[in-house]
Amino acid sequence: MQLGSVIQTGRKHGPDVWQFRWSEKDRSGRRIYRKRVIGTVQQYPNAQAAREVTTALLGHINAGASGCKITVEQICEHFEQRELRSGDSFRSFATVKTYRGYIRKWIKPRWGSRYLDEIKAVDVEAWLRRLPMARSSRANSRSILSILFNHACRYELFDRNPMRFVRQGAKRRSAPAVLTAAEIKALVDHLHIRERTLVLLAAATGLRQSELFGLKWRDVDFHRGELSVVRSIVFGVVGRCKTESSQKPVPMHSLLGEALLTWRKTCRFTGVDDWVFASRSHKGRRPYWGASILRKYIRPVAASLNIQKRIGWHTFRHTYSTLLRSVGAEFKVMQELMRHSTLRTTMDIYTKAVAPAKHAAQAAGLPFSSRWLALQMTA
Repeated sequence: MQLGSVIQTGRKHGPDVWQFRWSEKDRSGRRIYRKRVIGTVQQYPNAQAAREVTTALLGHINAGASGCKITVEQICEHFEQRELRSGDSFRSFATVKTYRGYIRKWIKPRWGSRYLDEIKAVDVEAWLRRLPMARSSRANSRSILSILFNHACRYELFDRNPMRFVRQGAKRRSAPAVLTAAEIKALVDHLHIRERTLVLLAAATGLRQSELFGLKWRDVDFHRGELSVVRSIVFGVVGRCKTESSQKPVPMHSLLGEALLTWRKTCRFTGVDDWVFASRSHKGRRPYWGASILRKYIRPVAASLNIQKRIGWHTFRHTYSTLLRSVGAEFKVMQELMRHSTLRTTMDIYTKAVAPAKHAAQAAGLPFSSRWLALQMTA
């Protein structure tokens, strides 16, 4: 296993650059010397910084040599440099941030020094059970490990993916909170205009938090009664929407349109390119921070109204889906309104039957059930 060398070389024009040099053998056994420019001295101030960039490349080179092994840390570096590059539109900013977080916090500390052929499915299962996180997060850890192994197979650095034998469910321990229509009305009646407009918009459209705060006034068509969801904002970074289905227009009820017009009259930033919920402290350059509004204003009001449910921005999306079902909306219509790629997501994850609907369904089937029970007793 070779380590290669990193040297600094000059150029006729521009700053000096760092070169990585290594050797390979061709099919005849003849040694071939190669080199590659890593970057400039402005990008990497010293040899150690330049050396760190070569980790993935070195792993790829050594994997090509017979009998050489590659570690999980090396494949992580290889994956990050090729799949999680800045400016790559293949994955959203939120996805890239999530992958990096799981890799650096959970996967590297536990598996980084292990060779790929040492990773066993039963060991990963035992590790997942010990992790202090929700089942869905454990499932994410397993999925990212699987992605890393698939990446290794794609680049012919490894020949199998043992993660397909790892059992890890993502089922929640408890169902997500869903608000009733009465609870939403109570919230709306007791909130100030900014929070009231946000809650009304979230509960009446099912917009995700990133889409809610990513709205600009040009996206609101008061004449046609539609919202155009064309961007999302995650951790202050503006990017594309989660899926292609997410970008479909969202119908806007006339009452919601009136609420937005009322909010616009109180805003300082009302231009077509201004955020609908522009932050005054940032002079309109950024929208408000959703988590802060939720923590400081909405949850305290909910607690004062004796609403014991844990409320997040996604609670309103779950509520929207469930209320659509309770009024008899067709499944395909619900999928379109929720802007999901598949109907299964709408039904399995977001929609929860409310108590009145359960009682009505049970009452409708009661005569048949009674007759069946009577026949069984007399048989």
